[in-house]
Amino acid sequence: MIAREGFATIGIVGLLVVAIFLVTTSLSPIPRIIILVLAIDLLTLVVFFFRDPDRSLPEHEEASQVLVAPADGKIIEIIDVGEVEYIGGPARKLSIFLSIFDVHVNRVPASGFIERVDYYPGQYLVAWHPKSSELNERAEFGLKHPSGTKILFRQITGFLARRIVYRLNNGDEVTAGDRFGIMKFGSRMDIVVPADFQFNVSVGDRVYGGSSVLGHFTANQDG
Repeated sequence: MIAREGFATIGIVGLLVVAIFLVTTSLSPIPRIIILVLAIDLLTLVVFFFRDPDRSLPEHEEASQVLVAPADGKIIEIIDVGEVEYIGGPARKLSIFLSIFDVHVNRVPASGFIERVDYYPGQYLVAWHPKSSELNERAEFGLKHPSGTKILFRQITGFLARRIVYRLNNGDEVTAGDRFGIMKFGSRMDIVVPADFQFNVSVGDRVYGGSSVLGHFTANQDG
């Protein structure tokens, strides 16, 4: 499956390949073949980038009880971040770095209701820079889980990722693993949770959006 956000880009690159095919007709066979192979490779890479595989939770997990990875990538940071306004107290942050080779479709990390959607213009530091969460262009989403736990998650641009796309609005009811947007060409995703929430993953782990479980909600996590 291809992410719908990629249709326009794939179409433009496809037209470029056709144009190259037409304008290289006068070249000798070997140079023309080399150029066409490079053009087709570019189209293949663009299609590969916008792939959108189906994902599901492990069979024994319930979507209403889990915090799932919102993106594919490598966990690069799990830290305490002090007071966070939306969380309403001390919090912990987990950060996922997406390389250009990862699936870039983003998924909602938990079931509940969207209470906050904010967009912030900013810089384009490399996505693994510690300050990118605060200084880079980003979109932030506040989600309240049925247990009362509040989750803040962020799409963050990087040095290459210059565009974020999202389809969430205040009041939306969501389910863990729902697709909600995409970050184009390498980026970072943060999840901020109350300080007492227990992650069951570690720095260095690879996770997959919509299927990797980061932790479980309990009745006493009331945000």
